[in-house]
Amino acid sequence: MHADAPTRPHAAAGSAAAEADFARAEPLLAAARALRDEVSRRVLGQGTVVEEILLAIVAGGHARLVGVPGLAKTLLVKSVAEAMRLQFRRIQFTPDLVPSDITGTEILEEDTHTGARAFRFVEGPVFANIVLADEINRAPPRTQAALLEAMQEHAVSAAGRTMRLPEPFFVLATQNPIEQEGTYPLPEAQLDRFLFDVRVGYPGAEDEVAILRATTGAAQAPLAPVLDADQTLALQRLARAVAASEPILRYAASLVRATRPDDPGAPPLVKEAVRWGAVPRADQALVLGGEVHALLAGRLAVAPHDVRRVAAPVLRHRVLPTFAAEAEGVDVEQIVDAVAKHVAPPASGVRV
Repeated sequence: MHADAPTRPHAAAGSAAAEADFARAEPLLAAARALRDEVSRRVLGQGTVVEEILLAIVAGGHARLVGVPGLAKTLLVKSVAEAMRLQFRRIQFTPDLVPSDITGTEILEEDTHTGARAFRFVEGPVFANIVLADEINRAPPRTQAALLEAMQEHAVSAAGRTMRLPEPFFVLATQNPIEQEGTYPLPEAQLDRFLFDVRVGYPGAEDEVAILRATTGAAQAPLAPVLDADQTLALQRLARAVAASEPILRYAASLVRATRPDDPGAPPLVKEAVRWGAVPRADQALVLGGEVHALLAGRLAVAPHDVRRVAAPVLRHRVLPTFAAEAEGVDVEQIVDAVAKHVAPPASGVRV
């Protein structure tokens, strides 16, 4: 999603044509809900995480899952792929990974009959619909740059030509926030290409018992694929038909601007604890995420709470605290929460 992407008109909510389109789209929405239910059947106690990944997929964006080892991040992504009729590839990121390990490489082939030789490009694992970038921060900068092009352009430049990736295309990355030895920090430019930053926490007490019950007995049944490529692309188009009114657009812009320490509308915590705030791409992510949230709830227009729901996964990786704030224990979650409380949503009487 580009900051300079072409704008699109936001249709008026409640029009007869829009309602007819959404009525015809009910099977698509049912398939999206079935995807959520299928994945939740395999990965217990992570309902919020499953919802945010589904929001990212319908929005057509990438997501980074951050959590300590053992919280089923990899299983979650594999389960999403299993419940979708899409091509899936896993890339285990390591310090010795080179760009061609991701994008592919040229090989020299010889015709056994004529002896003629020719180069042939062998596609790498990035040529898939869903790419699991496991422990993404373990790859060196050159490899990160190769993945960045794929994420941003949905294309790969190799062997002197540019090749399009299959659509839909998603990178779902995992990252361990604890162990930093042998890792490479992701550059801000790459972090910004992730639509959502999803935090994977510990399950609740009852969920943890349910995990034991489900995983220490008989083998689990495979998940049923419930969503294919055409349906996913149709859901993405439908999400962009959800109406976002002028007050909603201004609300999203105000949330993003309030993360910048030099903005007059920023709360005191931002002015004290933030080095750099979010860029306009965050505005786009807030509106698009809000549209998808409204769509999956069966509504034709974005409400303030839709935008507020996606504020944390959209902003937490786009706001950089100062070194002093980090030393004092001020984290991004506190900053985003302060911004959300500081910026008033549109008045309830405003039609959205």
